[in-house]
Amino acid sequence: MTLSAGTDAVRQSLASFRQEREADWKAFEALLARVEKRAPRALSEDELLSLPLLYRSALSSLSVARATSLDSALIAYLEALCLRGYFYLYGARRSLRTRIGDFFLRDWPAAIRDLWREVWTSVALTVIGAIAGYWLVASDKRWYDAIIAPSLAGGRNPDSSAEMLRSVLYGGGDHFLSGFAAYLFTHNTQVSILAFALGFAFAVPSVLIILMNGCMLGAIFQIYAAKGLGFELGGWLSIHGTTELFAIAIAGAAGMRIGTSIAFPGELTRMAAAARAGRVAATAMVGVTVMLLFAGLLEGIGRQTITSDIARYSIGGGMLALWICYFYLFRMVRHGDR
Repeated sequence: MTLSAGTDAVRQSLASFRQEREADWKAFEALLARVEKRAPRALSEDELLSLPLLYRSALSSLSVARATSLDSALIAYLEALCLRGYFYLYGARRSLRTRIGDFFLRDWPAAIRDLWREVWTSVALTVIGAIAGYWLVASDKRWYDAIIAPSLAGGRNPDSSAEMLRSVLYGGGDHFLSGFAAYLFTHNTQVSILAFALGFAFAVPSVLIILMNGCMLGAIFQIYAAKGLGFELGGWLSIHGTTELFAIAIAGAAGMRIGTSIAFPGELTRMAAAARAGRVAATAMVGVTVMLLFAGLLEGIGRQTITSDIARYSIGGGMLALWICYFYLFRMVRHGDR
């Protein structure tokens, strides 16, 4: 009899508690649902003013429910409701437009500046690889087939005539050029992803991938330069190449940052060091995607409409200067900063 009476008393207490306060909980929940789905302007002025009052009422109910060990399901419901209220009232709320603006104006350039050592190391590795590839093919043309995949070579090799190579650059073989350009863009995208994704292995794969990509570039340049078309090839590649190669360098830098953080974590654990490096690297890689899209647009438009070497170099050089200024010279000061 005593146990039954105690149980009945608890049930009555819980029922009374719900009856007194549930209307406020439901009202608070309904208001939160409206502002989460739409916007604060969906509420009237009185409803907006009631939000913090209802939030404090829900917190008070949660405190009582925990102190008196009421129904666990009720406690879980109130905890979830109060958490939603806290994030809405006190959490940082930014619109999608604001988040995108912050990314392009602050987050992405800041990540690239943070990676400056790795970026310029990656650029240096590309140059070293290009010099090595050029020298190897110049010393023995058999190296060309070892360096350049048949799908990338597209029939071009050290024995190709100058007329055939020139026709590819200036539209005589437009269909052929279109396929080559598409493959080149796909190849550079794959190189970027691999240089980043494999960086966790102490950065060694990233370094090798960047070197190999430079080596391929040097090998292609050699066969054109040998026929007196090195300047012309440089112009054709520069339209989109300055953006693509810079993107690859950044991707390699992001992979190197993760790999070196794992190899030399300092006072942090390896997981903590990798997580910290990963935040910067991931931001940089989102930007790499944007750069590759720009490169694709430049390549598609430039290949079809621009045949002047000077114009090609001007566009390529202008894009390179634009990226350097954007990443290293341009600064956005946060509102309220001094």
